[in-house]
Parts: sequence; structure tokens; C-alpha cells
Amino acid sequence: MLSTANSHWPPLDGRIALTVEQERDATAAAGVLQPVRSLLKVESPMTYGNFVWNDRGVPSGRVWIRIDLKSQILSVFRSGHEIGTAVILYGTDGLPTPTGKFPILAKMKDHRSATYGDAPMPYTLRLTNDGVSIHGSNVRWGFATHGCVGVPKDFAAKLFDAVSTGDEVLIVSGKAPSKLTPES
Repeated sequence: MLSTANSHWPPLDGRIALTVEQERDATAAAGVLQPVRSLLKVESPMTYGNFVWNDRGVPSGRVWIRIDLKSQILSVFRSGHEIGTAVILYGTDGLPTPTGKFPILAKMKDHRSATYGDAPMPYTLRLTNDGVSIHGSNVRWGFATHGCVGVPKDFAAKLFDAVSTGDEVLIVSGKAPSKLTPES
């Protein structure tokens, strides 16, 4: 757990404020696009279909997303504060989710797949010209996508409202899961 001692940012409800040193270390680490000032306080292990969203008290500002494929976690940051986190689905070995930095190219609220049998892809955030997107999905143990990033539908709706075209998404293949558990 991160300490809040000596934090230089005002405490926000339901968050862990980073110290100056922790912020510097997080910003210097691979897989971070902007300074990170606080993280959501997640009290219990995340399971498939779970998410946390808390943007109370977070100032308006730049939004960016970090997706860690190995830990199966998506984090949304605004003004350096994590405002949302969710367990994700991602592509299989045959159709992997690409890693790298991507701008949000388009937002489509009620999109349906032209490639996969008109499958619903609610709250689509298009990342690549060949169709890789973040979208609402049935996030369950044992499920995967065809290269997209699937998030719980209620989380997808909040994410859709929070981001704009051009906001950056960083997809990394980081650490192995530490907090993820299958649904009971």
C-alpha cells in the first residue's frame, strides 16, 4: 500500500495520495504517460466484471488510459488522479491485443461489429484503423476478445463519457496478476 505521509497533493476521498518521491518514481516508470498523483483505494481483490469509479473532487483536465494486459487491469486518469479501474478481457494468442500508445480515433455509442456477426460493441472507443477498440463486454472468467479490450458495460458507459477523441491510451504487457481473482 502506498503511504500518504508527506504527500504534496490535497487528499481526495477514496484515494491513496502519492508522495513526491512516489510520484517521481511512477512517472519515470515505463507505462506512464503523465504524472500520477493519486490512485483509487481498492479495498478488496478485483474480480471479473468488477470495477471502481470515483471522480469526486478530481479537477477537470487531461484524461489518459493505461491498460496492463498481464494484470488484466485498465486504469483511467484525469489530471494525474486515477478515476476508474476495471478488470478487462483482451485478445487471444491467435488475435492478440496490440501494445503501444494509441489515440482514441472515434467514439461510437451503439456500435456493432461488421466482422463478428453484428456482435454488439457498446460504448466503443476505436484505437486503430483495423478495428482494435475498447468496448463494453461480458467480462467473465475464461472469456477473451478478438484483439479488442473488453470492459464491463456500466464501466464502458462512464469511460465513454469521460474521454474525448485524441485522448491517449497506453497498452502494456506488464506484471502478472496480483489482485485478480475468478468470480465465485
